[in-house]
Formats: sequence, structure tokens, C-alpha cells
Amino acid sequence: MKYKFYIENLECANCAKKIEDVLNKDDKISSATINFATSKLSLRTDIKEPLAYVRKIVKEVEPNAIIINNPNQDVKKDHYFYLLLGGLMGLIGILIKVPFWLRIILIIGSYLLLLHRTFIVAIKQLQKKIISENFLIVISCIGAFILGEIEEGLMVIFLYELGKVIENKALNRSRKSITDLMDIKQETVNLKEENTIVKVATESVKKGSIIVVKEGEKIALDGIVIKGSAYLDTSAVTGESVPILVQENDKVLSGTINQKGLLEVKTTSLYEESTVNKILELVESATERKAKTETIVSKYASTYTILVLLISVLVAVFLPLFTDITYLDSIYKGLTILVISCPCAVAISVPLAYFSAIGASSRAGILIKGSNFLDNLRNISHIIFDKTGTITTGEFVVSEVIIFDHDYKKNDVLMLFAKGEAFSNHPLAKAIIKKYNHKVKTDDVKNFKEEAGMGISYVHNNNKIKIGNYKYCQIDDKNKNKIYLQVNGKVVAALLVVDEIKPNAERVIDKLQKMHIKVSMFTGDTKEKALEMAHFLGINNCQYEMLPQDKYHQLEKILSSKNTDDIISFVGDGLNDAPVIALSDLGISMGNIGSDSAIEASDVVITNDNLDKIIKAINISQKTNSIVKENIIFALTVKISVLILSFVGISTMWQAVFADVGVTIICLLNTLRLLKK
Repeated sequence: MKYKFYIENLECANCAKKIEDVLNKDDKISSATINFATSKLSLRTDIKEPLAYVRKIVKEVEPNAIIINNPNQDVKKDHYFYLLLGGLMGLIGILIKVPFWLRIILIIGSYLLLLHRTFIVAIKQLQKKIISENFLIVISCIGAFILGEIEEGLMVIFLYELGKVIENKALNRSRKSITDLMDIKQETVNLKEENTIVKVATESVKKGSIIVVKEGEKIALDGIVIKGSAYLDTSAVTGESVPILVQENDKVLSGTINQKGLLEVKTTSLYEESTVNKILELVESATERKAKTETIVSKYASTYTILVLLISVLVAVFLPLFTDITYLDSIYKGLTILVISCPCAVAISVPLAYFSAIGASSRAGILIKGSNFLDNLRNISHIIFDKTGTITTGEFVVSEVIIFDHDYKKNDVLMLFAKGEAFSNHPLAKAIIKKYNHKVKTDDVKNFKEEAGMGISYVHNNNKIKIGNYKYCQIDDKNKNKIYLQVNGKVVAALLVVDEIKPNAERVIDKLQKMHIKVSMFTGDTKEKALEMAHFLGINNCQYEMLPQDKYHQLEKILSSKNTDDIISFVGDGLNDAPVIALSDLGISMGNIGSDSAIEASDVVITNDNLDKIIKAINISQKTNSIVKENIIFALTVKISVLILSFVGISTMWQAVFADVGVTIICLLNTLRLLKK
């Protein structure tokens, strides 16, 4: 079975990796994954109640880490007490003139209070054959004490512990910011039962129930409005900031907020099937798929720590043999290296950057299924678009009314079209009635008949009316986009009906091409219509009259001939294009958040039909990569600079603490920029 727990006091990604490795080596645990950004532990095991078992293992690896079921559960924290008391004792012992024996007691007491926590963790980890930054700090402080640099050793451990407090504050704040981004679940709902309203847990509501959504509340479950009207804030689900008006018979999605009005909604899903739950599950699972950079950092962090320890020993032992410095100086420099070289800044900021980006993307209506896919977005070299429902709206519109017999006015023609189409379920009927834009009276329509794939006929005021394609109305014009109106055997008018191009399609395609991304279009449409649309949009490569298997085979050819580093992306509506979406290097599905095929086949899901979100997703990917690089370069530059300064005798051990904890805090703050809109 799969279990999820939360880990309190998890201070660094290195610590998370160590716990994860130990858990995965345990025979009773099938798999374990720790998400450092959310402090969440996911594991699979046959143990029926694994909390106590896992808690014991974690305690051995990280004594300060606490496994809990509920993230809001209170945890005893005495870190601040030891820090304040230890710091005060050390300050008195160093600055105030007191008897020698009292000064020794104060300083040793200060060391014990400040260092005991880190010392215990280091010893516990050593017992598990783990060498971490805790061990490096302990060796540095004890070494400084032995060398007679008592004040400096005390300053190192105080600054280190103070830095950890500030670091944890910044880390928890960033975690809260990310959590707030995804705070789209409504825990309880107002369930209508006969004439009463009761508040119940969202998970307990059955499909087909009636829920009442008051002003300011989130809609808890997908459904259909059966009473009332309201303006909804859909930004948490679709990323769109403009409120939309919903009325009776309109569909509403869970996670949207009732800004103004009162609604009664008939639920069409259980919570497990709802839009909001699918989004939360996607974001949660996304953080378990690590990007290449994250994997490298996790993989080599422990090796790096051991290497640093080895270099420190070599400097301490061999530097006096080749220079004129004393062993006291060389040991001091070796201890300084230990403090400088802790890998926390990179180990914390890199995974947090990816998780922040995934959270920010989700808030913008872009669901990215993993850090690896987030990385791939910036490397897209070729995007292939499906046409219907992707570049176009997927809905027909009447773009032109063509009148052949001028005895008929435009409104008369539309009325005759609408009277017939009012009885039809054909997708074109809706577009025609919408174009007419009047209430359709059908009481004077007689002998209505419909021939599938051809058209309809009826009698109106003793006139025989036929509406349909060129074959049905027996006309030479073979334009498949036209629907003809025939009255008593004479064609009097036609409607030009097209699948409308999305308003931003031309602009988005132009932007992609300016970003040096090749754009193609695959469609099952006719050559004439496909090339006309491609020309209008500025797409040079267009494949037409394609069946689903044709798209699949064509994409296979493209993938087989691409360069290794190129990323080929296919953008479709997530339904009939699912096989091609799955085949591509990076599948993107547009809209249809409620469709299982859209979610399963694609790597990136756009929760509405806004093509601009593709550009935004690429920009977020580029910004994330930029921030990750900035953090790594900044951390290494500061550490190397302080390291060089320590060798020439300018930098001391307490400055090395800044190179560790200070850099980590700055990198965390830099990472938080990803959460800004």
C-alpha cells in the first residue's frame, strides 16, 4: 500500500536524500520518495501501520526530524531556547570580566548548548555511515577550541545555528507560499437536503447531490448550475484573471471561487474525480519526477562532502611540508575549508526552485507533470500543432451569409435556416441558431426530415425547404464549408461555416517562430482548407488529410531524424490525438482538464484553450533554469572566493559561516522570485 507522511524539522535536501536512501535499502519498504520542497514522505510497504516503524528509522538518520500524519500537528521546538541561552552565556564569558573559573564554565556551557544538537545528529549519522555537514561543523568547532581559537569556534557555531534558524524561516515561508498557491480545495460544502442545508466534508458528497455555494466560497465539486447566477474567479484553475458569469445549465469547475451571487449546483463528480483533485494530484506527483540538475545535485552531494573532508585533512597535514606556515595554521585552514564547503545552498535551492516553478505554473493554469518536463520546455526546437480544437476553437461559426436570390433578405434567409436547424442535433445547427440570434418559432414547420450526412428538409408556408451540402441541394459548387438553402427547388442562399481560428493563434505562432522554434501543423482537413489556414497563420510546414495513424507515423519519422538534444513537442486536444501526444518528446494537451486521456497522455496540460500559456510555460522554464544557474554560480563563486581568502590569511572561520548559511539564505530568497506573478 501507499502511505504519505510529513517530516518536520527537515532542514536540507541532503538530509532528505540520506533518509530516502536508508528507507529504500530497508527490506520491508518497496519504495520511498521524499519531497524536500513540501516535507512530504511517500512510501510503499506491506506494513499495515508503518508510522512507528518509519519514525524509528528516520530518527536514527536525522534525530531532529519528526514524522507526523498531519502537517498542522504541533511539534515541540527548543532550538530557540538553546540558541538564546547559549549565545548569552558565550557573550558574557567573552565580553564581561568575570573570574577565570566562571568564564570557563560559561564558555564550555555555551559550547554544549549550541553544539549538542548538531553533535548528536552527526554521531547518529556516523553510526549509519553517513558523513554530513553536521559532522563538518562539529569537527571545525572542536578543532577551533583545541587550537585555542575559543571565541572564534564559539562564533562559528552560534552563527551556524542562527543561520539555520533564519534559513528554516525562509524555507518554511517559501513552502507556505507554494502551498498557498495550491490552496484550491474546499474542505467542506453546504449540502442541500430537502429544505435544510448541512455542512459536510467534501469527500463525502455523492454524485448528483445539490450543493449551495455562497459568495466568497470555492466550488468544491464539478457540476451544473441548477439555480442562481454568479461571477466566478477561475484563476486558480485556468489562470484567467477576468471573472466569468455563470447561470442555470452552465458547467462549473471545482476550485473556482464565487465572487458575487448565490448558486445551487448539481454535482457531476465525486471529489476523487473532480478537477481540483486532479490538479492537486498532478502537482504533487510532478515534484517526485526530478530534473537532470536535481538528480546530479542529489547524487553527488554526499560524495562532495567526503571529498571536502579529505581535502581538509590533506591541507592540514601536508601544507606545512611545502610552505613555511605552522601546523596550527594549516589545521585552522583545514577546519575553515570544512565550514566553507557545506553544499546546503545548492542542495536546498535547486529542488525548491523547480517546485516553486511547478506551483507557479499550476496557478497560471499550466500543469507540468515533473521537473524533467519543466526543463524540457525551454529546449523545445519544434512544435507540431493539431488543428481542430487546438489552433481552432473546435466550434463552428457562420462567417458569411451569401444571397443568390435578392428577393430574400438576410434575416429571412437566417430565419429559414434556423427553423430547420432547431430540430437538428448536428454541430452546425448550434452555430446557425447563434447567428440568427432570435427566438426560433417552429410551430409553422411541418414534415421535418433529416438525412444523415446530407441535410434536412421541411415545409414552411407551403414552401418546400431543403438545407444541406452541395450534393443534397444539387449544385455544382463543391465548397465543403458552405451550407445551401433551397426553396421550391431553387437555391436562394448559402452560409459559409468555418471552424473559427483562436484569436491569439497567429500571434502565438509568430512568437514561437521568433524564439527560433519550428512550427508545423497536422490536420485531417482537406488540402485546400489546411493550406489556406497555414498561409494565414504563417505556418510553412503543413500536413493535411491525415488519419490518426498518419500523424503517428509522420511524427515517428521526425523523431528518428532529429538531433539528440532537440525536443519535439506535439500540441493536441488530448482526445483523438492522445497517441501522438504520448509519442512526442513533450506532449501538451489543450483544455479538457476533465478528460482522463488528456491528463494521461500529455506531459503538460493547459487547463483552458489559451495558446498563450505555451509561451508562458516556456518562459517559466527559462526563468527557472536561469535562477538555478544563478544560485549555483553565486554559491560556488562566494565559497571559492572565501576559500582563497582563507588560504592567504584574510578570511577567518566566522566569515566561512557566511559562505555557507548566508549564501543559502540568499539563494532561497532568489528562488522565491519564481512565485511572483
